[in-house]
Amino acid sequence: MTVLHKPVLVQEILEWLEVKPDGTYADMTVGTGGHTLEIAKRLTTGKVLGIDRDPQALEIARERLQPHERQVVLVQAEFSDIGEVAAANGLPGFDGIVADLGISSLELDTAERGFSFRWAGPLDMRMSPDNPLTADEIVNQWPEKELANLLYEKAEERDSRRIARMIVRARPIRDTEHLATIVAGGRKARGRQKLHPATKTFLALRIAVNREEEALGQFLSRSPATLNPGGRLIVLSYHSLEDRVVKHEFQRLAREGGFQVLTKKIIQPGEAEIQDNPRARSAKMRVLQKTATAESSAPQA
Repeated sequence: MTVLHKPVLVQEILEWLEVKPDGTYADMTVGTGGHTLEIAKRLTTGKVLGIDRDPQALEIARERLQPHERQVVLVQAEFSDIGEVAAANGLPGFDGIVADLGISSLELDTAERGFSFRWAGPLDMRMSPDNPLTADEIVNQWPEKELANLLYEKAEERDSRRIARMIVRARPIRDTEHLATIVAGGRKARGRQKLHPATKTFLALRIAVNREEEALGQFLSRSPATLNPGGRLIVLSYHSLEDRVVKHEFQRLAREGGFQVLTKKIIQPGEAEIQDNPRARSAKMRVLQKTATAESSAPQA
């Protein structure tokens, strides 16, 4: 039996979305369907569009959401393609959009996907099988300097140069377990460590393989235009660089007019949720609203 991903901040998301039974919503990273399911339960004539680039996750979501098939439209696509997908499915605008930028338990807990350092798996890390770049190419072929820059710029890894040097010396790196061992040996001990020594290296590789920064930038520039007046955009991020991008873009949109940042302080999971789902601990939620006076814009590709 497949272990389903536990959706993060579900109640908070539902409260901020203020789901209307006849409204139109979008879950841009549907995964195995946790957030989508809760939205669909509250719809009658409304619709919720679910997008994900992972076909394995979508297959699970489709089965899970079958009782709500009249309310749900599922599409395999990049979440940055929100405008094109909305237009292709006859959805002129959204009353609410949710984007959970975290990696799903399905991906983390499947060794063959190569996302986790907890066991031996291929150096893959692709969220979509159509992606030509894998972690193996970066780890075993990129020049040492480029590898070091990646670790520092994408994950703020302070030991990036030392780790890159050790990776290059140890090539060929066989699998995720081998990589994690090499990285652990390249990090300086700095007191009690809360995270596994390879956490930042694996994060940087995942970001690069899936072009996450580029995709997030495109999504944030395109999604506001797909909101109906009064519609809300909710984004959950899981590391500081990602959250900073969301924060600055929300602030820019508010300064230029037509949008309002509703979360002056980030919303984070409480202790009870973190105990129930430890992977939720780093989640940060921000909410942007298109003002009711703003002109409705057609979805942009």
